[in-house]
Parts: sequence; structure tokens; C-alpha cells
Amino acid sequence: MTKLDRVIVTGGAGFIGSALVRKLVSDGHDVLTLDKLTYAGDKRALGDALDAGNHRFVQADIADPDAVKRVFAEFEPDAVFHLAAESHVDRSIDGPAEFIHTNLVGSFVMLEAALEQWSRAGKPEDFRFVHVSTDEVYGELGDEGAFSEETPYAPNSPYSATKAGADHLARAWRQTYGLPVVITNCSNNYGPYQNAEKLLPTLIRKAVTDQPLPIYGKGENVRDWLYVDDHVTGLIAAAKSGRLGEKYNIGGNAEAQNIQIARTVCALLDKLAPRDDGKPYADQITFVEDRPGHDFRYAIDASKISSELGWGPQETIDTGLEKTIAWYLDNQWWWSDHIKDGDRIGLTRAG
Repeated sequence: MTKLDRVIVTGGAGFIGSALVRKLVSDGHDVLTLDKLTYAGDKRALGDALDAGNHRFVQADIADPDAVKRVFAEFEPDAVFHLAAESHVDRSIDGPAEFIHTNLVGSFVMLEAALEQWSRAGKPEDFRFVHVSTDEVYGELGDEGAFSEETPYAPNSPYSATKAGADHLARAWRQTYGLPVVITNCSNNYGPYQNAEKLLPTLIRKAVTDQPLPIYGKGENVRDWLYVDDHVTGLIAAAKSGRLGEKYNIGGNAEAQNIQIARTVCALLDKLAPRDDGKPYADQITFVEDRPGHDFRYAIDASKISSELGWGPQETIDTGLEKTIAWYLDNQWWWSDHIKDGDRIGLTRAG
């Protein structure tokens, strides 16, 4: 079992990465956060972990070989959680070049630096490189079935295509060079500190600021929703006990249409922060032009990580959403100046 004594987390100022850093630091691990601090990174998301004695922060681009090699040489990690990625699908449609640079070139640089560090340390058996990916690499599903670890890759957006490529690089560095790699593929995460462009933060902040709540198409697209802290425990389980070279799907067992999520958010807001005029927040729901190439349905079969590693989600969609909404209501500083509403992205290059 990997001890995770000295851990590098790339993208550690992002949504999922910061949740992982907060957990690892709280549990007493020595953690280095490596983050470029783009629109998706915010040091405030690290909370108390930022200034903790067992945490250090380095601002750098994972696609910068010199910077990455320097971090590895100085910190000498025994584990790496690689989460840094361009991850907003709409942004990938308008500007795919950045996704290729970060998700493909950056992953290559990280794998090379990890391989060098692992070799320099004598190729210890308990070293781990956990490559964190998405269920979007599998494409989309019809009305039935779920993605397993054996599902063929069929990415449909520039984002998912670059993540699929990075998955293949990670697997190749295991097969070719022996690097101790574990790959995880997760479903839709939600929870505190998520970037304001994402669906749930968008619904919450627009609702309480009396704006229309935009839902793509008819809102019938289905996702499996995973509370971010549950994802973090799955990542740690995969790092500590996952079989080398294996993939583990991490899902929340919580499928729902986007319109169902929107209505549930509205109902919870009606309870937690009712409008002054007494009207339901659901009146603000507005259907907008669908995203180009919008995958219809994702669903995760998480039976492998459950049976092999004993992991399972602790939050239901109802408990997780209530926790999430309560956090956003109590922490408006997080989203009030996070982004300003402007022109919608993801349409300028679409055919």
C-alpha cells in the first residue's frame, strides 16, 4: 500500500484538486500543489491548507519541462495526483489549442518528470502516478447501459479528445517504461469551490441574483453526479491500493437529467433562501441553444472500485446538493466576483 508521504497534486488550486489537497493536508501528508492559476485555479479554494506547515504552493505550467523537473528534483515525491487540465467543454470548442497544450503536452511532461524521479529513487514499488480523467472519454450512451473500464474510447469534444489522449499516454508510460500508473475516470463532480462557469454554480448564483437560469436544449441530457469529497476518497483509495496499470471508474450512482437537477436546485433554494416576492425559483428556468456535439447521456459503472478497493459514495444527490447549495449561500464571496456574465462561449467555431 502506498503511504503518500510526499505528494504532488497538479491542478491543486482547481475544483477537484483543491478538495484533494485539503483532505491530504488535513490527514497529515506533506503536499506540494502545482498550479498555473488560470481562470480555473484559485488559491482561495485551498482554504486553511494553503498556509499549513505541511503544504507548499508552486505556480507553474505543467507543460514547462524545466519548471516541472525542478519541482520533482527539489520535492522528491513518492506519489503524484495529476489533475491539472483544461476542463471546460465550451471553452474547448472555441479554443482547442490550449487544451492540446495543457492536456496532452502537459501530461507528457508530467509523465517524463515522474519517470525520471522514480528511476532516480531506485524505482520504488510504492511510488504512484495517479492520472485523473473523465467519463467523457467514452463518448455518450443511449437510454441504457453504463460506462465500464472496458468501454471503447469515443470522445466527441476537443476537451474529451485531449483527455482520452492523455489517458493513452499514461497507459503507455506504464506499459513501455514500467512507471507505476493508475488511471481514474470520474463522472460529473459538484460541491464547494467549483468554478462559476459550471452548471450548478451557474444555477445558484443566477437564481439568487434574479437572472434567467440557462438550460441547454430541452434539459434532457443525463449525467451521473458525484460529490467532490466522495471523488477525493476514491482517488486516495486508487493511489493507496489500486492495481498498477489499471483503470477505475468513479461515479456517484446518481443519474439525473439536467432539467431535474435545475428543478431540484430551485426547490432547495425555495427552502433555504426563499425569494422576497414568494415566487418559486423554477420560474427563472430558461431553455437556450444546445451545446454543439452535446453528449446525450453518461453513466458510470463503479463496481470495480467498489469490489476491489471497498470504495463507494457517501452522499446521495439530495444530501450532496443541499450541502452544496448551503455552502454557496454561505460563501457568496467565492462567486460574487468570480466571473462576470458576458457572451456565451462555445458557439463561435461550431458548425
